[in-house]
Amino acid sequence: MDLAYDAEDEAFRLEVRQFVERSLPDAIRRKVIAGHELDKADMAGWQRILHGRGWGAPNWPVAFGGAGWSPVRQFIFDEECAMGGAPRLLPFGLKMVGPVIMAFGSPAQQQRFLPGMMSGEDWWCQGYSEPGAGSDLASLRTRAERRGDVYVVNGQKTWTTMAQHADWMFCLVRTDASAKPQQGISFLLIDMRSKGVTVRPIRLMDGGCEVNEVFLDNVEVPLDQRVGEENKGWTYAKYLLGHERTNIAQVGLSRRAIADLKTLAGDERVDGRPLMEDPLYAARLAETEIALDILEITNLRVVCEDAKGAGKTPGPAASILKLRGTEIGQAISELAIDALGENALPFDRSRMVGEVAGNLADPAATATPVAAEYLTLRKTSIYGGSNEIQKNIIAQSVLGL
Repeated sequence: MDLAYDAEDEAFRLEVRQFVERSLPDAIRRKVIAGHELDKADMAGWQRILHGRGWGAPNWPVAFGGAGWSPVRQFIFDEECAMGGAPRLLPFGLKMVGPVIMAFGSPAQQQRFLPGMMSGEDWWCQGYSEPGAGSDLASLRTRAERRGDVYVVNGQKTWTTMAQHADWMFCLVRTDASAKPQQGISFLLIDMRSKGVTVRPIRLMDGGCEVNEVFLDNVEVPLDQRVGEENKGWTYAKYLLGHERTNIAQVGLSRRAIADLKTLAGDERVDGRPLMEDPLYAARLAETEIALDILEITNLRVVCEDAKGAGKTPGPAASILKLRGTEIGQAISELAIDALGENALPFDRSRMVGEVAGNLADPAATATPVAAEYLTLRKTSIYGGSNEIQKNIIAQSVLGL
């Protein structure tokens, strides 16, 4: 799709494309393209390369060390990195807690925490969901009791992505049990190396352990690691969730997935002809690609609105992005599974671990990553607020129902 980018934007696109081609290590690119599992060194290494170029925080203003790009250029950057086979930048620091600290944190917190996010030195995870408090996040039970100059935190978080690698966790805790559920919550920054923090992996359908349970047993958190005011954490949580749902749209990744799907469907044969020539399959693929074009336009509208002022959340449009972005990603993966047919049934995750050897187009190495992607994308319509919750938000905020 050819959006109305101006000449300077197109020149910027070329600059990003050439930088990715030149600077992204080939071993990392091969892993991404082949659908192999990335380790922390891969992702942190790419973050360091971007930081060295001054692109460590594409969505941050220059005043905080970011690139200071317009929303359109941020979008172009994400798209070109995805199409070029670069790892996805982890959003927990750059696109979630970073903007919260910039908007609501103290100058001391900004100086302490933001540089490590940009350089990749400090990794973050999100301590929101709990057993029994997922979509109904306001019912969380993790408690923080104020004792002198620290909070003592007790509770459990679950589905905590990348907690096994994280140095820090931004965490919602209940600091006033007598208040209404959404009024007694505070927003803490917790050092994952603190005494009393235990991380246990959860094995997912695709065989990976991307998410974890985190247990907090009498964990002491200094008062200066609370963002904003006590009991006002719900305000900061809503601000963050708007950015998370915008990020979940993942247009660039879906663009690359569509391109890979076309290659796959061109290679697969049905009655001696390429699957791409099957009218029903071609129609499904075209319908999905048109939906992605529409999502791209909506995503650009939302990020432009988001840039109009600090502290302004994307609003209900972020729910639309989350809803459609996850649906489209799942639809692409379903088309890929349909293309492979019975070849997708044998599942050997060991094929996705370690360096990529030989030909990236090796048919024997194709099926497992495609099946793993299909399986892992089942979760996207649940996390970040389930799609059913997003429909309620849209119905109430946009339609007035």
